[in-house]
Amino acid sequence: MSFIYWLGHLFFREIARGFFDYRAIGIDNIQIKGPVIIVSNHVSFMDPPLVGIGFDEALYFLAKKSLFDHPIAGWIFRNWQAIPVDQDKPDPGSLKAMVRFLRAGKKVIIFPEGNRSEDGHLQRAEPGIGLVIAKAGVPVIPARVFGAFEALPRHQSLPHPHPVTVVYGRPWHVDLSTYKETGKELYRKLADEAMERIGELQA
Repeated sequence: MSFIYWLGHLFFREIARGFFDYRAIGIDNIQIKGPVIIVSNHVSFMDPPLVGIGFDEALYFLAKKSLFDHPIAGWIFRNWQAIPVDQDKPDPGSLKAMVRFLRAGKKVIIFPEGNRSEDGHLQRAEPGIGLVIAKAGVPVIPARVFGAFEALPRHQSLPHPHPVTVVYGRPWHVDLSTYKETGKELYRKLADEAMERIGELQA
C-alpha cells in the first residue's frame, strides 16, 4: 500500500466512522490472500472507498476517465490504484487491465452495474464483469452497500450524515465446467449471477 493510498484509506475510514456511523458485516469473508474480485452494488460516488476500507491492502478499481483530466485529481486517482475507463465508449482494454492485475495477484473492486443507480435499487449487470470473472479464474466476493444512496445520491453534490453499512458475502468460487453456456452467453450468465449474489446480502 503506497503512502498516498494509505492516507486516503485512513481518511475515508475515519470519515465513514465519524460521519456515517459506518459498519462492516462479514469481515471474516474477506480474509483471503491472493487475487480476489469484489463485486458490489453502485449507489453513490462514495462506494469505492466504503467498500475498500474493509480491506487492509490496496485494491484496484475502475473510475471515469474524465476524473483524470485534472492534474491534481488525476495524480490522486492514479495513486489510489484507479484505472480510467470511458463510460461513453466502452473500452475492453480497461477490463483486460483488471484481468492482468488479478493474474498478478492483486485484488480489484468492480461495480457490475457500471453506473450509479438513479433510485438506489439494484440494476442489471453489464456483461463485462462476466468476462473478467471467466478470464481471471479467481474467487469472487459479493458486497453490498446500504445507506450510501441516502447519504450521497447520484445527483447530490455534498453528502449528509446517514448510517452506512457494507456487507461482505462469502467467496464465490466459480467452476466454469458447471456452465453449459460459452462466450458472450457465459459472460451474461456470470454477470447476472454476480448481481443475484449481491442482491441476497442483507444488513
